[in-house]
Amino acid sequence: MAALNDEQTMIRDMVREWADNESPVAAFRKMRNAAPAAGYDVDAWRQMAEMGLAGIVIPEEFGGTAFGYLSLGLVLEQLGRNLAASPLASTAAAATAVVLGGSPSQKASWLPRIATGEVVATLAIDEGPVHNPAKIATTVQDGKLTGTKAFVAEGDSAALFVVAATDGLYLVAGNAPGVTRAHRQMADSRSHAQVSFDGAPAEKLEGTTTQAIIDRATAAVCAEMLGLAVQAFETTNDYLKTRVQFGQLLSTFQALQHRMAKLFTEIELMRSAVEAALEAIDSGRSDVDQAVTLAKAVASDTLKLASREMIQLHGGIGMTDDYDAGFYIKRAAVLEAMWGNAAFHRERFARLNGY
Repeated sequence: MAALNDEQTMIRDMVREWADNESPVAAFRKMRNAAPAAGYDVDAWRQMAEMGLAGIVIPEEFGGTAFGYLSLGLVLEQLGRNLAASPLASTAAAATAVVLGGSPSQKASWLPRIATGEVVATLAIDEGPVHNPAKIATTVQDGKLTGTKAFVAEGDSAALFVVAATDGLYLVAGNAPGVTRAHRQMADSRSHAQVSFDGAPAEKLEGTTTQAIIDRATAAVCAEMLGLAVQAFETTNDYLKTRVQFGQLLSTFQALQHRMAKLFTEIELMRSAVEAALEAIDSGRSDVDQAVTLAKAVASDTLKLASREMIQLHGGIGMTDDYDAGFYIKRAAVLEAMWGNAAFHRERFARLNGY
């Protein structure tokens, strides 16, 4: 577990209180039923921006707070607990691409507006049904970008795309000519879109690599996954302490105690891996790629276990829409696949270590 400073503890507690009061799971259910075009609650995002969360990885000179990736992870964990639908993870990763690779004019043009929440930004990387950064066919000729990105989180409303092409990353404005979007209905009821670029004006990001930004996006997803796993455990544990079966509380059955104990230990291991990846990014360590890929492999396996145990231990009602368990397993399924599943990252970890 990471040792938090006073500032990080304050951020974590502030966001937890806000999420519990202003964005509980009931708010996600309401958003899902309303099905806004943006795929998230615009008013809630405005409140988050007013709290300074939109600029959490943006330097102070551009209106951000520069709190770093561990702080971002703490925020995403608390939002993930309640399934709070926001574009924070995607926007932070895209903002980092501008911070690391943008020219002075690109930074001045985009970062202040991202920090205030005015601009939602996202990554447009994958072109097939699964994550595979080695298979990118998008090209740029004379400053015009052409290609199709299959699954773009927050793609329905993003005002800025950081697009992976064969020779690196490019900035494309969401309202630029040649940009078209097609909504994809996914299990988690969030914003996902297929985005096509047909000769769209694009500006190159020179100072970073596609994989470096993917690693940061992956770490952010892992933090949200940690929040889901923690809340799945806590909700299930509370249920076992109140549900009576055969005249006894379910929590008194030793077999169920063993399952919950195993899940608890797996989540603690997951926390260590995820926070280690976030700290590696903040400290600029040379093994960020290994730390991130280990975290995603562990997070994917653990969240799969936690979300399925949540359904199993709730029994039949866990499958109904009246209970929240189904929301967690649906979001888990999407996050497990995003930026590579456990098998992808186990293989990547092996390759990074020379196997």
